[in-house]
Amino acid sequence: MRRTLLLIPHEIAGLPIFGFGWALILLALALVIRAVMIQRRGGSVGSFIATEGLMWGLFAAAVAFILPSVELKNVDGEPVGMAIRGYGVMLLLGVLSAVGLAMIRAKRRGINPDVILNMAPWVFIGGIGGARLFYVVQYHDHFIGDSLVETVRRMLTFTEGGLVVYGSFIGGFLAGSFYIVRHHLPLLKLGDAIVPCMFLGLFFGRIGCLMNGCCYGGQCEDYWAALHFPPGSPVYQDQALQGDLIGLRFDPTSGEVSEVASDSLAEFAGIKVGSVVEQIRLDDRYQAGFSKDLPREQSPRGVVAMIDGKIYRWTPQQLPQRAIPVQPAQLISSVSGLSVCLLLCALSLVLRRDGAIMLLGFAAYAVLRFVLEMIRVDEQGQFGTDLSISQWVSIGVLICTTVAAVWLYRRNPSDAGHSVAEPT
Repeated sequence: MRRTLLLIPHEIAGLPIFGFGWALILLALALVIRAVMIQRRGGSVGSFIATEGLMWGLFAAAVAFILPSVELKNVDGEPVGMAIRGYGVMLLLGVLSAVGLAMIRAKRRGINPDVILNMAPWVFIGGIGGARLFYVVQYHDHFIGDSLVETVRRMLTFTEGGLVVYGSFIGGFLAGSFYIVRHHLPLLKLGDAIVPCMFLGLFFGRIGCLMNGCCYGGQCEDYWAALHFPPGSPVYQDQALQGDLIGLRFDPTSGEVSEVASDSLAEFAGIKVGSVVEQIRLDDRYQAGFSKDLPREQSPRGVVAMIDGKIYRWTPQQLPQRAIPVQPAQLISSVSGLSVCLLLCALSLVLRRDGAIMLLGFAAYAVLRFVLEMIRVDEQGQFGTDLSISQWVSIGVLICTTVAAVWLYRRNPSDAGHSVAEPT
């Protein structure tokens, strides 16, 4: 796990980098240089402002108001800098690699690669928006802050994780389809070119999940592929709140303890089977002496629980230094994504009917995700069943894909759709 690759400091020489500071100064300098270059080429400053003014204004607003809000804070709530997350870097690599491969595949199908470049922003924004919206709706309670600004800030910090692949596929597909229909492009042929590339993006994205510590698998025996996450990781915190790290198993509804592991912290504390856990949470009292130069997220946290009306506390030193081993769900998903990408690229040489590769890709992900959910444990059952929301969506996608495949192979191949148009 490597959640933060680089921490950009909050300030240099007493002046903040973001907000009204160095970044805004550099942006203003770049604006002046750009205006001078246009003037030297015989252009008009007024025309420059009319054509590019909005873009520069949005950049300035982002630097001055948005970026400061996503800086990490120390234990006193003071900004210490902006984190360059491993998840965000892998997400960017996934997008760039997917776009590059899609351009190659489009060209081989007689489609101008510029179509992919012009469509990419639509698909990217739609994919990120859909992925984040899916996650926010599913875990809406996690995003409620003390104010509307704080709530919005939490919703927008997607580079720290919290993106659902299904939402990305749906949002990206809808946005891409809108662009295709608007410019009278061949939907099925472009779908065949693009869908395999999405699995290449998935390959990098799941590596990002591994670095972030999210989308983890269920607990398992320690073996060569088992993953051990450190304190501060999502799996470590979840295991602490579930009582696993202190050796407790209890019913999440009634709180009744069903098992106390031998030689565990719970057993040493005298907790018995049949006791009732009234509350268990992370203990922040150990953050007081933590360095003010480091983000609060890196500070040590203990566990405090109320059981049978009595308060129990365990310090960070008493707790395990690693989470209980879990299945490598992120690696399994990443390798599966790369395998499907290669398989679909190979099948593209055999399956010639437009739309076949696209539908096969949708079906493949539905099956893979349904199986993967049996390994992951971070999503609860929905609609009174043990099936997670992603498994329900997988069933829906597989049904829709099957119906679409029947329609595809019953239609006349000559009804292939629109001819390729140049992007506008």
